[in-house]
Parts: sequence; structure tokens; C-alpha cells
Amino acid sequence: MNTSVSMLPSPSPLQATPGTRVRRSWVLAVLYVALSATNAQAGDADTERENLARIASEIERVQVMVSEAAQTAPTGERVKFRYDWLLRDLGQLREGITSHVDAPRQPRPVPPLRGDYRQ
Repeated sequence: MNTSVSMLPSPSPLQATPGTRVRRSWVLAVLYVALSATNAQAGDADTERENLARIASEIERVQVMVSEAAQTAPTGERVKFRYDWLLRDLGQLREGITSHVDAPRQPRPVPPLRGDYRQ
């Protein structure tokens, strides 16, 4: 039984593939936002909106990086990374966050009650 480790060289951090760079950038962006969010006071609506806007901004930056990585991705690979799917998912995340942040802060108008139910 051969228990040796594969002899294939692992890429050094300087020789990272585009997919590896995207994953690292994504993780760093999420960690940055998560750490900065812990410094905020809990329950503050303005702080939550600021944090969500910052997350949406970071997702936009990641989308740019994914687009660049897609342009430089190797062709003819047996297993292909689907950058288009990743971009679609990131777009949905960003859209959901921005729609929540842009939602009106005021309560919805409620039509007045008639009050008199006798005829």
C-alpha cells in the first residue's frame, strides 16, 4: 500500500490561478466586512444600513475581479470554472442587499378605518 503524498508541485501563492485569486479576494472581502461590522453597536438601523452598503460595494469590487479573472481564464480545461454563474449569484446578492438598503424607512401608509359600521 502506497501512502506517499502526491508528487505534483502545489502552486505557490505567487503563482495562483485566477480562480484561486477570486476565492482569496472574496474571503478577504467578507472577513473585512464581518470584522468591521462587529465594531458597530447592535440594533442601530443606520449602522446596519452602512454595513450593508459596504457589503454591496465589496461585492461590486469582487464582481470586477471575477470579470477580469474570466477574461484571463485558461481555455480548453477539462473542468471549467463557471465565472458567469458566479457573476450571476454575486449580482443577485448585491441586488437583494441594495433593495433592502434603499427601501423606505417610513411605515407604509394605511388607509383610514371607516369607523361607523351602522347604517
